[in-house]
Amino acid sequence: MERQAGSAVRRSRQNVVGSGHGNRREENSGNERKTRSRGLVFGAGVPVLLFLYVLGIRGLVHLSLRQLVTPGARNSHFNGSTARTYLEQITAIDSRTVGSPANEILAVNYILDSIRDIQKQKNKVHKITVDVQRPTGSFSIDFLGGFTSYYDNITNIAVKLEPARGAQHAVLANCHFDSIANTPGASDDAVSCAVLLEILGSLSSTPVSLKHAIIFLFNGAEENILQGSHGFITQHPWAKLVRAFINLEAAGVGGKELVFQTGPENPWLIQAYAEAAVHPFASVVAQEIFQSGIIPADTDFRIYRDFGNIPGIDLAFIENGFIYHTKYDTADRIHTDSIQRAGDNIMGVLKYLASSHLLADSSEYRHGNLVFFDMSGFFVLSYPARIATIVNYIIGTVALFYLSKNTIKYKRAGMNYARDLMVGLFITVTSWVSALVTVLIMAVLVTLSGCALSWYTHFYVSVALYGVAGLAKILLMHSLAKKFYFANTNQQYLGDLFFDVSLLSWGIPMVLLTNKGLCSAYFFAMWLIFPLITKMLLRQEWIHQGSSYKYISIYLLGLFFPYLHTMYHVWAAFEMFTPILGRSGTEIPPDVVMAALMVVCTIMLVSYFIKFIYLVKSIKKLMMCLAFVSGVTFVLVCSGLFFPYSGSMDSPKPKRVFLQHTARTFHNLNGEVVKTDSGIWINAFDYSGLYHVTPHIPELNETVRAPCDDAPFCGYPWFFPVHFLLRKNWYLPTPPPPVSENVVFKLASREEMPWGATRMNFDVKGPSHMTVYVRPHDPFVLSSWSLGDGIPVASNGGDYFVYYSHGLQAPVWKFWIELKGSDDYSDGMVTVAVASHYFFGSNQHSPQLDALLLKFPDWSFPSSWVSTYDLFVY
Repeated sequence: MERQAGSAVRRSRQNVVGSGHGNRREENSGNERKTRSRGLVFGAGVPVLLFLYVLGIRGLVHLSLRQLVTPGARNSHFNGSTARTYLEQITAIDSRTVGSPANEILAVNYILDSIRDIQKQKNKVHKITVDVQRPTGSFSIDFLGGFTSYYDNITNIAVKLEPARGAQHAVLANCHFDSIANTPGASDDAVSCAVLLEILGSLSSTPVSLKHAIIFLFNGAEENILQGSHGFITQHPWAKLVRAFINLEAAGVGGKELVFQTGPENPWLIQAYAEAAVHPFASVVAQEIFQSGIIPADTDFRIYRDFGNIPGIDLAFIENGFIYHTKYDTADRIHTDSIQRAGDNIMGVLKYLASSHLLADSSEYRHGNLVFFDMSGFFVLSYPARIATIVNYIIGTVALFYLSKNTIKYKRAGMNYARDLMVGLFITVTSWVSALVTVLIMAVLVTLSGCALSWYTHFYVSVALYGVAGLAKILLMHSLAKKFYFANTNQQYLGDLFFDVSLLSWGIPMVLLTNKGLCSAYFFAMWLIFPLITKMLLRQEWIHQGSSYKYISIYLLGLFFPYLHTMYHVWAAFEMFTPILGRSGTEIPPDVVMAALMVVCTIMLVSYFIKFIYLVKSIKKLMMCLAFVSGVTFVLVCSGLFFPYSGSMDSPKPKRVFLQHTARTFHNLNGEVVKTDSGIWINAFDYSGLYHVTPHIPELNETVRAPCDDAPFCGYPWFFPVHFLLRKNWYLPTPPPPVSENVVFKLASREEMPWGATRMNFDVKGPSHMTVYVRPHDPFVLSSWSLGDGIPVASNGGDYFVYYSHGLQAPVWKFWIELKGSDDYSDGMVTVAVASHYFFGSNQHSPQLDALLLKFPDWSFPSSWVSTYDLFVY
């Protein structure tokens, strides 16, 4: 009996077709023979058609992301050529490190001179007020594991453009003119300041008065981890006028500027951008990824949001991040069309906000989040998150109804469709996991062979190596399922089944993300509604009537929009993440990350094509081709054929290395010097460390790996608290650097407080950049200090990190700490170390450092300075 029942089920699964059920066995056999005979044509043509489809969409995405200024859409009031002149003049000042004459005098004077020229040309309906601010302050932030910042006498230039009668409300436009050491900082962020100067000139010369004020902040200390913006928003009298802001940043050099975060809440801001931006590029997906903390970066947006409680829009250039924060970040690499595009967008949004009644009173529109995304750069589609939630659940309900209808239909034909659907989902998920495991094994082997980052300069290598391998493994798993589990099952039934499996694989995460309140759920909803609509338009009998390509064409046409939108995001994601993996530290294997990204993208892009595996006769040749491509690429990569870096001036992709010629001095509890040494301390910013550098500089090898001393931050002069990302570093012994300005660090006084704490008062005098590290001895705890909000914030690892900088001139830095604990002071209460960093002037160089720099190959970017490290026990 059981054997007869099993045979009946198999016959039923074989005979059922999507257009109905109950056909005579003879008719079904004829149809099946037709389908099988056309399977040969299907099998030969479908992969080619799908490949051309993907290639075509990829081309459209490439053009969309590279599109700068749409003909006829250029804003006639913004002049990109004038902005370029500003950019070239600012970057001609070269490296503008905080505290240097280049930043505090030359750059400031040039910007002020430019503003004075603009004032001479302004229309009488406008009023321009200029204020040079020199703030001093302190704050704590949980960025990079947590640290505290202190700044003294840094420089901000604030310019208020308002109606002649004055204004009570303002929108803030923020850029920064300082740069990190040894870089010209064209994209980060001189180009933004050039754009704002031109916008100021354009708006002030028009005869139409604004309703509200625009405050242009030329921030002189952003690279010091957001100090300039904090000084403005917490201390400047104009700060209380600000109702919203636009922050201009960079994570790359030129291209299109991406809106990657807005708010908090205040959905009217993104609606203003959608209305006013001429060439929009915005994504709520990018916002939620950035705010998740996956990308180790932060901007002034955070300061205005957290310390000013002001909503805003954060924009950044993301193209060509390979040369971001390097010597190659020069004005000539930023196209004038890119500047024009940014200027059109930003000026449009600023004018819109400065003329909007919402800026004065946005309370009615303050709450709620917004789903937003641009449509290939033509316009922005946005709608409230609460509407998105309703829409997503409706789409989910429709998909559930469709699946239930299919289940009932096939049940009447004697099929256990629900079981097959679950089996199909299991097979699909298994294929994903199998593909991920396969490419991760490949990534580990590539890493162990010393050939990590082979795709850094040649991106196509990552596609051929990991993307192709992942696709081949997914196809193999489904081919095995088709051959062994679904051997006697009708092809059309399997096509329907795995279409529905794809619906499930997008629907489940959509529901989960919607339930968690994430706006990115729209992305998954899109992959449900468009395929569902397409399925309703398709006629299954086309396959049997010789119209299989008509079926495929309509199917692909229905998937066009979600596929284009997904490729748009995938391309932008790799544009941003690929360069980041070249500066993500020595602890994160970049090939593992890249392999995982490739598999995730492959899964998304092939999800609705899986059904064709079950509709064609065989994909054996296709799998063999994919396996061959991936295998050959793997061999070539492991042989070292693809060198990671490039020193080509046309398209440089340099390796980043930081070198500090440092002198270290360690004191004991009695103030006696117990250890001194000096050397060049080296940090490489990617996983390969100095593997590729050693053949060029043999003395930089594993024998000079820096040991971790029992001292705060291992006894080395960390400029930022990134020790947990750069655990591999090197220390090459050399004579001490010739420093003419030594840091002075002393315990000025010590007192017992009534509340049982011991307060230590310190005086510090040194260069414009210093870092202080504090480590309380057990059982003492650091209970309070005069920095930030008074509550000490520990860094990753338990030590406390204080970042100090000052402008051109500054008095002695005075601060105190309080400790609580035992009455036994025999081993001391606390270890305090201070590091000085000389980023400019004669103290920045040493003969040994300059000689070593000359040995570095042209495909590297070694950034160097002199530093000291002095440790004391109290």
